Amino acid sequence: MAQNNQNNRISVIIVDDHEVVRNGIRSYIETVKEFQVVGEAASGEAALKLVSDYIPDIVLLDLIMPGMDGVETTRRIKQISPRTQVVVLTSYHEDAHIFPALKAGAISYILKDMKMEKLVEALHRAAQKEVTLHPLVAARVLQNIRSEDGEEQPLFTELTERELDVLRLIANGMTNSQIAEKLVISENTVKGHVSNILSKLHLADRTQVAVYAWQKGLVRR
Repeated sequence: MAQNNQNNRISVIIVDDHEVVRNGIRSYIETVKEFQVVGEAASGEAALKLVSDYIPDIVLLDLIMPGMDGVETTRRIKQISPRTQVVVLTSYHEDAHIFPALKAGAISYILKDMKMEKLVEALHRAAQKEVTLHPLVAARVLQNIRSEDGEEQPLFTELTERELDVLRLIANGMTNSQIAEKLVISENTVKGHVSNILSKLHLADRTQVAVYAWQKGLVRR
């Protein structure tokens, strides 16, 4: 494997569970003299090992992988190597993916339908600590900022009554099975509600949901 940052080139690690995707990206990036691919990984766990070995300039990361997902991988990469810039390359542009990834520390969020030249541009920008967002993603982020800047309309108004019930129970420390029992619904239904809550509130996990509920006064001690 090549040495990291040889000749001051920008070092990149490619993380995607599809070998054909990794090979395609690697073949193209290696034609650009400023870049050097120092490693590839098919999982978040393998990516973390490479990041600690190489401390790369950039990790180009798929979001949806078996095992550790891209959001958690991003968070852990930034813990291991704060200087490493994470560029998310994915097929998904829903809020449930965008906001957790950006909150976890990704500098850029781009979609797999982009041309290779644009991908290289995004990597160049990331190396300069500049953000690149796919237009669809940028629109959602802008919309989110505007809604936060305007008359404050708490995001929880988007939640259904049942989702609010689930949110309060999460904030009180209940597990999915306890919530299912209390609301007399199936555990799968609870999981669906939790997923919708995370998506609507742009939160990454249950802990953030609980904190949010307390901050907004949805639960009382």
